[in-house]
Amino acid sequence: MKLTLPLAIFSSLLSGCLTFDAYTGESQVSNSSKGAIAGSIIGAVIGASTASKEDRAKQALIGAGIGGVAGGGIGYYMDRQEAILRKELIGSGIQVERTEEGQIELIMPGNITFEVGSATVQSSFTDTLTSLAKVLEEYDDTLITISGHTDSTGGSAYNQLLSEQRATSVANFLLREGVVIERIAAVGYGELYPIASNDNAAGRAENRRVEITLDAISAE
Repeated sequence: MKLTLPLAIFSSLLSGCLTFDAYTGESQVSNSSKGAIAGSIIGAVIGASTASKEDRAKQALIGAGIGGVAGGGIGYYMDRQEAILRKELIGSGIQVERTEEGQIELIMPGNITFEVGSATVQSSFTDTLTSLAKVLEEYDDTLITISGHTDSTGGSAYNQLLSEQRATSVANFLLREGVVIERIAAVGYGELYPIASNDNAAGRAENRRVEITLDAISAE
């Protein structure tokens, strides 16, 4: 199940929390409101209606003014994007993979992204996410699906919520860096999809991860 972050909901959350700084002339989100916004966005992710990939692509094409990629050029477009991502993310710990369907998969291990039990992106990882966001802004004819995963330690309800919060944290970071909301979907899968054994520490570490899947948006 893929759950999107509707632009109208996000905008309405911000509108009630902005203050005007008379000295700088800038609008700012008050510190007391930041936690409420984060919690409300998580609620929006959980409660949003399910959208198919086709519906999301239409929303991005119309709502964000994206042109899309001509069918015959999709493979080349994704090849270029993959090459840039591999160059920008070298040494970051993020794995860059290509699926049989032509998607680009970015796998971010939990140990470099979040502290144990936390959904706050580690400060040591923010530069990497900023670099990633720049590439995603440049290659804007792609849908971005962010999925959170946990190991099996703890209760399933706790793991589900933590995975949703982590996926949302990454989504929020990309939004703040300028990636348009129409392209982004965030979902949490909890402990449902392990990629290694949960019977040992090494396997559990692999299972604690956030994945980003990039799909080309066709203009046809």
